[in-house]
Amino acid sequence: FFPPGFQVAPETKAVMKWLRSIPFVLSASLHGGELVVTYPYDYSRHPLEEKEFSPTPDEKMFKMLAKAYADAHPVISDRSELRCGGNFVKRGGIINGAEWYSFTGGMADFNYLHTNCFEVTVEVGCEKFPLEEELFTIWHENRDALLNYMEMVHRGIKGIVSDKFGNPIKNARISVRGIQHDVTTGN
Repeated sequence: FFPPGFQVAPETKAVMKWLRSIPFVLSASLHGGELVVTYPYDYSRHPLEEKEFSPTPDEKMFKMLAKAYADAHPVISDRSELRCGGNFVKRGGIINGAEWYSFTGGMADFNYLHTNCFEVTVEVGCEKFPLEEELFTIWHENRDALLNYMEMVHRGIKGIVSDKFGNPIKNARISVRGIQHDVTTGN
Protein backbone atom coordinates (compact mmCIF):
# COMPACT_ATOMS: atom_id res chain seq x y z
CA PHE A 1 0.00 0.00 0.00
CA PHE A 2 2.85 2.37 0.79
CA PRO A 3 5.63 3.25 -1.69
CA PRO A 4 9.12 1.78 -1.14
CA GLY A 5 10.97 3.52 1.67
CA PHE A 6 7.79 5.06 3.11
CA GLN A 7 8.03 5.20 6.91
CA VAL A 8 4.79 4.46 8.74
CA ALA A 9 4.52 6.24 12.10
CA PRO A 10 3.90 4.01 15.15
CA GLU A 11 0.52 5.63 15.84
CA THR A 12 -0.53 4.98 12.22
CA LYS A 13 0.49 1.33 12.55
CA ALA A 14 -1.57 1.11 15.75
CA VAL A 15 -4.66 2.56 14.03
CA MET A 16 -4.19 0.18 11.09
CA LYS A 17 -4.03 -2.78 13.48
CA TRP A 18 -7.11 -1.51 15.35
CA LEU A 19 -9.07 -1.15 12.10
CA ARG A 20 -8.24 -4.71 11.12
CA SER A 21 -9.29 -6.09 14.52
CA ILE A 22 -12.68 -4.33 14.84
CA PRO A 23 -15.12 -4.34 11.91
CA PHE A 24 -15.66 -0.60 11.52
CA VAL A 25 -17.92 0.32 8.62
CA LEU A 26 -17.84 4.12 8.62
CA SER A 27 -15.30 6.74 9.65
CA ALA A 28 -14.27 10.31 8.95
CA SER A 29 -10.96 12.09 9.20
CA LEU A 30 -11.24 15.73 10.26
CA HIS A 31 -8.78 18.25 8.81
CA GLY A 32 -8.54 22.00 8.63
CA GLY A 33 -7.64 24.33 5.80
CA GLU A 34 -10.65 24.19 3.48
CA LEU A 35 -14.42 23.65 3.43
CA VAL A 36 -15.04 20.44 1.51
CA VAL A 37 -15.67 16.72 2.00
CA THR A 38 -13.42 14.41 -0.02
CA TYR A 39 -13.78 10.70 -0.66
CA PRO A 40 -11.56 7.91 -2.09
CA TYR A 41 -9.53 7.39 -3.95
CA ASP A 42 -7.09 10.04 -2.75
CA TYR A 43 -4.28 8.53 -4.79
CA SER A 44 -4.52 8.87 -8.55
CA ARG A 45 -4.36 5.75 -10.69
CA HIS A 46 -1.69 7.58 -12.64
CA PRO A 47 0.61 9.06 -9.96
CA LEU A 48 2.09 11.68 -12.27
CA GLU A 49 -1.34 13.05 -13.13
CA GLU A 50 -2.54 15.79 -10.84
CA LYS A 51 -6.23 16.42 -10.26
CA GLU A 52 -7.33 13.19 -11.91
CA PHE A 53 -10.74 11.76 -11.00
CA SER A 54 -10.03 8.37 -9.44
CA PRO A 55 -13.27 6.65 -8.38
CA THR A 56 -13.65 3.50 -6.32
CA PRO A 57 -16.10 0.78 -7.36
CA ASP A 58 -18.36 2.26 -4.64
CA GLU A 59 -18.36 5.79 -6.14
CA LYS A 60 -22.14 6.24 -5.70
CA MET A 61 -21.99 5.28 -2.02
CA PHE A 62 -19.04 7.55 -1.32
CA LYS A 63 -20.76 10.49 -3.03
CA MET A 64 -23.88 9.84 -0.94
CA LEU A 65 -21.80 9.71 2.27
CA ALA A 66 -19.92 12.90 1.40
CA LYS A 67 -23.16 14.70 0.48
CA ALA A 68 -24.77 13.61 3.76
CA TYR A 69 -22.05 15.53 5.59
CA ALA A 70 -21.79 18.51 3.22
CA ASP A 71 -25.54 19.10 2.97
CA ALA A 72 -25.89 19.22 6.77
CA HIS A 73 -22.97 21.65 7.22
CA PRO A 74 -24.23 25.25 7.29
CA VAL A 75 -21.15 26.76 5.63
CA ILE A 76 -20.28 24.01 3.15
CA SER A 77 -23.90 23.90 1.97
CA ASP A 78 -24.27 27.70 1.77
CA ARG A 79 -23.98 28.41 -1.94
CA SER A 80 -23.35 32.12 -1.36
CA GLU A 81 -20.51 31.61 1.11
CA LEU A 82 -17.04 32.64 0.00
CA ARG A 83 -14.66 29.72 0.16
CA CYS A 84 -11.21 29.40 1.64
CA GLY A 85 -9.21 28.85 -1.51
CA GLY A 86 -10.78 26.17 -3.62
CA ASN A 87 -14.29 26.71 -4.85
CA PHE A 88 -16.36 23.60 -4.24
CA VAL A 89 -19.78 25.28 -4.31
CA LYS A 90 -20.59 24.07 -7.83
CA ARG A 91 -19.64 20.54 -6.76
CA GLY A 92 -22.00 20.60 -3.78
CA GLY A 93 -19.12 20.83 -1.30
CA ILE A 94 -17.67 17.41 -2.18
CA ILE A 95 -14.91 16.10 -4.45
CA ASN A 96 -13.06 12.89 -5.22
CA GLY A 97 -9.81 13.19 -3.29
CA ALA A 98 -7.44 12.55 -6.22
CA GLU A 99 -9.37 15.02 -8.35
CA TRP A 100 -8.55 17.72 -5.79
CA TYR A 101 -4.95 16.60 -5.27
CA SER A 102 -3.37 13.16 -5.30
CA PHE A 103 -1.39 11.75 -2.40
CA THR A 104 -0.33 8.30 -1.30
CA GLY A 105 -0.84 6.59 2.04
CA GLY A 106 -4.14 8.17 3.07
CA MET A 107 -6.34 6.50 5.68
CA ALA A 108 -9.48 6.69 3.51
CA ASP A 109 -7.79 4.67 0.74
CA PHE A 110 -6.29 2.25 3.27
CA ASN A 111 -9.65 1.69 4.96
CA TYR A 112 -11.42 1.06 1.68
CA LEU A 113 -8.75 -1.28 0.29
CA HIS A 114 -7.88 -3.22 3.45
CA THR A 115 -10.94 -3.13 5.72
CA ASN A 116 -14.73 -2.87 5.43
CA CYS A 117 -14.62 0.77 6.51
CA PHE A 118 -15.77 3.60 4.25
CA GLU A 119 -14.04 6.84 5.23
CA VAL A 120 -14.37 10.42 4.01
CA THR A 121 -12.10 13.33 4.80
CA VAL A 122 -13.80 16.43 6.12
CA GLU A 123 -12.06 19.76 5.80
CA VAL A 124 -13.87 21.50 8.67
CA GLY A 125 -12.78 25.09 8.16
CA CYS A 126 -10.54 27.53 6.34
CA GLU A 127 -7.93 27.73 9.09
CA LYS A 128 -5.36 24.92 9.07
CA PHE A 129 -4.59 25.62 12.73
CA PRO A 130 -7.59 27.48 14.20
CA LEU A 131 -7.21 29.54 17.33
CA GLU A 132 -8.67 28.17 20.54
CA GLU A 133 -11.47 30.75 20.54
CA GLU A 134 -12.56 29.55 17.06
CA LEU A 135 -13.03 25.92 18.11
CA PHE A 136 -16.48 26.45 19.66
CA THR A 137 -17.84 27.88 16.38
CA ILE A 138 -16.18 25.13 14.32
CA TRP A 139 -17.71 22.50 16.58
CA HIS A 140 -21.20 23.96 16.17
CA GLU A 141 -20.78 24.23 12.40
CA ASN A 142 -19.84 20.54 12.24
CA ARG A 143 -21.96 18.95 14.99
CA ASP A 144 -25.16 18.32 13.00
CA ALA A 145 -23.16 17.31 9.92
CA LEU A 146 -21.26 14.73 12.01
CA LEU A 147 -24.51 13.36 13.44
CA ASN A 148 -26.07 13.20 9.98
CA TYR A 149 -22.99 11.39 8.68
CA MET A 150 -23.02 8.93 11.58
CA GLU A 151 -26.64 8.03 10.79
CA MET A 152 -25.45 6.85 7.38
CA VAL A 153 -24.08 3.74 9.10
CA HIS A 154 -27.57 2.32 8.67
CA ARG A 155 -27.25 2.42 4.86
CA GLY A 156 -25.79 -0.34 2.75
CA ILE A 157 -25.17 -3.95 3.65
CA LYS A 158 -26.07 -5.13 7.13
CA GLY A 159 -27.22 -8.34 8.68
CA ILE A 160 -25.91 -11.67 9.91
CA VAL A 161 -24.46 -14.35 7.69
CA SER A 162 -25.08 -17.73 9.30
CA ASP A 163 -24.81 -21.39 8.47
CA LYS A 164 -27.83 -23.69 8.27
CA PHE A 165 -27.78 -24.08 12.07
CA GLY A 166 -27.91 -20.33 12.69
CA ASN A 167 -24.24 -20.01 13.70
CA PRO A 168 -22.58 -16.79 12.51
CA ILE A 169 -19.95 -17.24 9.80
CA LYS A 170 -16.80 -15.24 10.46
CA ASN A 171 -14.97 -13.71 7.47
CA ALA A 172 -17.66 -14.65 4.94
CA ARG A 173 -17.16 -12.77 1.67
CA ILE A 174 -20.10 -10.64 0.52
CA SER A 175 -20.25 -9.67 -3.16
CA VAL A 176 -22.66 -7.23 -4.75
CA ARG A 177 -23.39 -7.67 -8.44
CA GLY A 178 -21.96 -4.75 -10.41
CA ILE A 179 -19.53 -3.60 -7.69
CA GLN A 180 -16.00 -4.96 -7.88
CA HIS A 181 -15.33 -4.60 -4.15
CA ASP A 182 -16.23 -7.33 -1.67
CA VAL A 183 -16.70 -6.95 2.08
CA THR A 184 -16.32 -9.61 4.76
CA THR A 185 -18.33 -10.38 7.84
CA GLY A 186 -16.96 -9.61 11.28
CA ASN A 187 -16.79 -11.76 14.38
